[in-house]
Amino acid sequence: MRTLEAAGWPGRPRSPPISPVRSAAPASTQISFPAKRLLAVRFSAATPTLSPQDSKADKAASGSGAGGSARGLAGSPLEVLLVFLKLGLTSFGGPLAHIAYFREEFVRRRAWLDERVFADLVGLCQFLPGPASSQTGFAIGLVRAGYLGAAAAWAGFTLPSAIVMTLFAYGAARLAGPLWAGALHGLKLVAVAVIAQAVLGMARASAGDRAGASIALVAALIVLVAGSGLAQIGAVGLGALAGLLLCRRAGAPTPGPILTPVSKRVGLAAASLYLAILLALPILGGLLASPALALFSAFYRSGALVFGGGHVVLPLLRQAFVAHRWITDNAFLAGYGAAQALPGPLFTFAAYLGVAARPSLGLAGAALGIVGIFAPGLLILIGALPFWGRLRNEAAAQAAMRGVNASVVGLLAATLYTPVWTSSVRTPADLAVALGGFALLAVWRNPPVLAVALSGLAGAALAAAGLR
Repeated sequence: MRTLEAAGWPGRPRSPPISPVRSAAPASTQISFPAKRLLAVRFSAATPTLSPQDSKADKAASGSGAGGSARGLAGSPLEVLLVFLKLGLTSFGGPLAHIAYFREEFVRRRAWLDERVFADLVGLCQFLPGPASSQTGFAIGLVRAGYLGAAAAWAGFTLPSAIVMTLFAYGAARLAGPLWAGALHGLKLVAVAVIAQAVLGMARASAGDRAGASIALVAALIVLVAGSGLAQIGAVGLGALAGLLLCRRAGAPTPGPILTPVSKRVGLAAASLYLAILLALPILGGLLASPALALFSAFYRSGALVFGGGHVVLPLLRQAFVAHRWITDNAFLAGYGAAQALPGPLFTFAAYLGVAARPSLGLAGAALGIVGIFAPGLLILIGALPFWGRLRNEAAAQAAMRGVNASVVGLLAATLYTPVWTSSVRTPADLAVALGGFALLAVWRNPPVLAVALSGLAGAALAAAGLR
């Protein structure tokens, strides 16, 4: 077993200082969260097991102690905001594609988390109601820089597309023409490359044995055949059950804690607030004839009751807005089409609906939409995190999570085929752009933002040449 010092944390010149702790640090170290109480964390002398292909992440994460989370506490909210702002401007392809972008950015390139912690966070968010990719980003920000980091992660990832959707509702988006359409198509093609790389990497880490590969294959088949949001939830649930049966490992190492500033008291308060708002809004709506309250209630209810996120929320929103004649079906579909062409979470469609359904509220309608649809998922995540840290140390929970992580690989593989591949790769030229993006990411190890920019330019060039 290597010690932390032998693994290069801290004191090795190849790694930048990430903590004020000196090289002679004792086994129990005090880690301070801004404006929060100190948490005593015991580091294990054993380094976590990481995927061997991620050499850069290996080096950075080898000294991260308990599950790679200790390093995550060294960040600042501004750092988190800037990274997630870049992702909010470049992450095309839908919720599962966002997970792939996050893995590339935070596991492989920056090593804020190790593969195990990242997979466990993704698995938890897949189980909870709300937008899974936004919840995962929120959790990463929370691990990295506390509550302010979580808020920064959410804002950076969400606000770019939310602002564009608000402008679209006001009719300010008039971008048209073949070059613009070609650039958007190129941005969709880069999602093929990002997801393909994520499928390979996550398959090695979470589905590398027979049991994991079998669970991933079954999950992919379920989603491909059924093709619904409920099928995704069912695939994850079956993955958990299969993990209990097939993925128990004698002497499996206990995973390190996911370090967050969320106490059990705060977790219980957040979960209680989630339920209280959900139950109180219909009652208040019957007592008060408030357009703003009715709008917020429709968004909150949709965000609180949807499992799977992304496209799964659309039927709920359509029922709430079109069926009640707050907006026409054509206007609803126009906003949905615009949301699909943008990076970032699809839930920012709520900003468009808030303005289009209640023009008299103006920008307040967009704000009510964004806060209303995201708040329940983030509240229930905060409520689950302090208890999840203990639950994941149980042998049965570890086995179930191995099954869940393997099923997520299957979901990602199914998403790679449909809708990402089927909606974007239509010609040999499209395939060439997608392969070029994959080579940039997997072979040359370039950052995703470069692949996004070059793919957009390639799409515009193909359109100009009349090749699409």
